[in-house]
Amino acid sequence: MTCVTRSRVPVARSTDAAPRAEFVPYGPGYAGIRTAAESGEDEAGGLRLAEAADVSRGGPFVLLFSADLDATLAAVQSAGGQVVEGPYEFPGGRRFHFLDPSGNELGVWATS
Repeated sequence: MTCVTRSRVPVARSTDAAPRAEFVPYGPGYAGIRTAAESGEDEAGGLRLAEAADVSRGGPFVLLFSADLDATLAAVQSAGGQVVEGPYEFPGGRRFHFLDPSGNELGVWATS
C-alpha cells in the first residue's frame, strides 16, 4: 500500500489484486461483510441502515477558562447566552455550557 498526498490530504492506494472483503446486499437496509476464504469464516459481520441521529448542534466544542465562574455565568446570561448544562463540579473545578446567539455550544471552567 502506498500513501499519496494531494493538497495535504493523504490518499491510500492499494496495489493488492485480491480484495480483503466484499459487501453482499441482503435486501433493503442490510449488507453482509464477507472476508477472504482463508479466514475459515465466510461471513464476518454486517451493516444495518439506520435513521440518522437528530443533531441540532455540531462543530468544535470550545472550552474557555475563567478566574470567576459565577461572574462569567452572570455575564453570559445578561448577554443573552442560554445555559444548557451546569454549573457542575468535575475533577479539577467547576464548569457550565451555554449556547451563543448563533446556536454554537461553548463551555467555561474554573479551578474553584
